[in-house]
This record gives sequence, C-alpha cells and structure tokens, in this order.
Amino acid sequence: MLRPTRSKPDLRRQTRRTALPLKIFCRVLGLVLCSNAQIVYFASHSVSTVVVTTLACSLLLQLAYFASVLFLIWRSGCISRAGQRAEHFDSCKEVGSEPPDLDDVTNESPDLLQRDQMLAISLLLP
Repeated sequence: MLRPTRSKPDLRRQTRRTALPLKIFCRVLGLVLCSNAQIVYFASHSVSTVVVTTLACSLLLQLAYFASVLFLIWRSGCISRAGQRAEHFDSCKEVGSEPPDLDDVTNESPDLLQRDQMLAISLLLP
C-alpha cells in the first residue's frame, strides 16, 4: 500500500524530538571541562598546564559545535532541494512527458546497435 508523501518536511517536529535542552547541554559541557582539568592536574601537577589544556579543550568543543551547526544547515538545504526536485518531477508527470515505450527501444536496427558497440569499444582502447 502506498502512503502519501509530504512535499515539505516538517523540521519543527524533528527538532523537538532531537533537541538537547540548554540546561543539560551546560551540565555536560561543565562536566567535560572539569573532568579534563582534573585528569590533567593529576597527570602533571601543574596549574598552568591545567588552564592551557582546559582552554584548548573548550576551543575544540566550540569548533565541533560550529561544525555540527554547519552540517545541520547543509543537510536542511539538501532536504529542501530534494523536495523541490520532487515537486519538479511531479509537475513533469502532469505535463505528460513519459519515457519511450519498450517496443521503440527494442526495434532499433542492428546496424545502429553494432555502431554503438564499436563506439563503446573504441572509447575503452588507448
């Protein structure tokens, strides 16, 4: 059974299901930075090293967040372009452009088929 498809995806519904609340995000971010600081301090016993590595870790997390936002923007653009292509395909079907019949394809002359095969072989040779 065929299901009806939507031409435009409902991005709000997807965002609500997969969004991470800000409070949880901040807690996880703090947990990662604090655990990084503790591990570095126990390994090096140097406060200056802890500060430098914690700043580096926060910078890497910001870069990863920025890259994920760019990826989500790119993906939403791909989804919208796919929806536009689907709408264009539906409009082409309404106009009445159809692929050629199987009889038209199989009734080609043997000379034409042989010429196409020779052309294909000549493209493969150096």
